[in-house]
Amino acid sequence: MKQTKWKKILRVGLVLLIILGALALVYLLLRLTGLWEKLNSATKLQEFILQFGFWGRTAFVFLQFLQVTFIPIPSPVLIAAGSLIYGPVEAGLLSLAGILLGSALAFFLGRVFGRKLVCFMVGKDLCSRWQKFLSRCKYTFVLMMLLPFFPDDVLCLVAGLTDMSWTFFMMTQFITRPIGIFLVSYFSSGEIIPYHGWGLIVWAAIVASSVLLIYFSSKYSDKIESTLKKVFSKKKA
Repeated sequence: MKQTKWKKILRVGLVLLIILGALALVYLLLRLTGLWEKLNSATKLQEFILQFGFWGRTAFVFLQFLQVTFIPIPSPVLIAAGSLIYGPVEAGLLSLAGILLGSALAFFLGRVFGRKLVCFMVGKDLCSRWQKFLSRCKYTFVLMMLLPFFPDDVLCLVAGLTDMSWTFFMMTQFITRPIGIFLVSYFSSGEIIPYHGWGLIVWAAIVASSVLLIYFSSKYSDKIESTLKKVFSKKKA
């Protein structure tokens, strides 16, 4: 019994050391390349990606992959930077590739390495809160992945701790991720909705609507879950 317990402790310790080593390596690379100071600026990220020349697209996909689990780059900022370089369509497709791979990795980490690793990565409080929520609101997860301002990357990690299947998780990603990514790709340029004049009113309305949707989806999550469950059950039938 004691040997089994020590084996589990050693296994968890080894996993944490590997994760810490990976995080330290990523941080070191970000510092050496100067990317750490550019994480929250679309213009600076654009300059960083352009310096890779031919390999810029590969670097962009890799950054989108890393931002889901390891580095604190807001996805919309990175998508906006890519749109400025490659245009909304290509940036959207490249972002989709990186984010889908990153989402799959996040779910894998939660499913294989369990709660201790997820708590280490996102914090115990966040992990407990979203694990309880997703355990009873599996179908609401689809809606949450569609709406902005929800912590998508945290949700992908925590989803691995629930009884959600790989098929359901990946289908959700394939349905919801393209919608959010391409909306950001097209609208972040400011050509459709400008960041001045009447555009400011529209942006304010979009943000307010998003906040209200998030509020109601949280408040009435049980009713939403029940409705979505019926919809999905009918489709299966």
